[in-house]
Amino acid sequence: MSTEAAAAEATAENPYGIQQALSEGGIVAQATFGILVIMSAASWYILFTKWFEQQKILNQGKRARANFWRANSLREGAAKLEKNSAYRQIVEDGLVAREHHDQLTDPVEAHEWTVNALNRSVGSVNSKLGEGLAVLATVGSTAPFVGLFGTVVGIYRALVKIGAAGQASIDAVAGPVGEALIMTALGLIVAVPAVMAYNWLLRRNKTVAEELSAFSNQIHGYIMSDGAVKPAAPAAAAAPKPAAKK
Repeated sequence: MSTEAAAAEATAENPYGIQQALSEGGIVAQATFGILVIMSAASWYILFTKWFEQQKILNQGKRARANFWRANSLREGAAKLEKNSAYRQIVEDGLVAREHHDQLTDPVEAHEWTVNALNRSVGSVNSKLGEGLAVLATVGSTAPFVGLFGTVVGIYRALVKIGAAGQASIDAVAGPVGEALIMTALGLIVAVPAVMAYNWLLRRNKTVAEELSAFSNQIHGYIMSDGAVKPAAPAAAAAPKPAAKK
């Protein structure tokens, strides 16, 4: 029993694991590991928060397409949308632009004035969605180099041990080389999800921007035509027929 317990204890205590590498690597390895952990936490936080914001606007678009154009006026349709909805913001900005155009003293074409106002409204939403993506791009591009810094330090420590021992024994270099490889792996583990999240969120932002732009064009046509031009409202879902009695 004592032999089996000793073997199990030796297996559990890995002399070349990440804890041992951080312990032997000192402040440099520990600081590198801490930076990578912070970068990873920031990228995952941004991924989930941006996904939530995007999904919220996509759901708002579905409800707007289903109910907005059933209203008799833009104000009535805007009242059906959520208070902080991006689509409601576009409608209200369009209505404000129309009201302000009537108050201008210098002649400005109504078409240009309204288009600019709607573009600013859509741009503000897109700008908000783009916040944080630069962090993902930064993490994806710099995390491998942060890990490489830890790798260089580990290799340097291995060479120092070789020089001090006078020979390149496995015992002398296994620890520092293992530390170097761990830092390289950690840098890639942090960078790859950040790059994938950046590309995925960027593609979803493009989808949101296209839907907002299409809705903005519809609002513009409605305003310029005094309500004569507007998309057809989707047909209401038919109520299910009651089952026939036997």
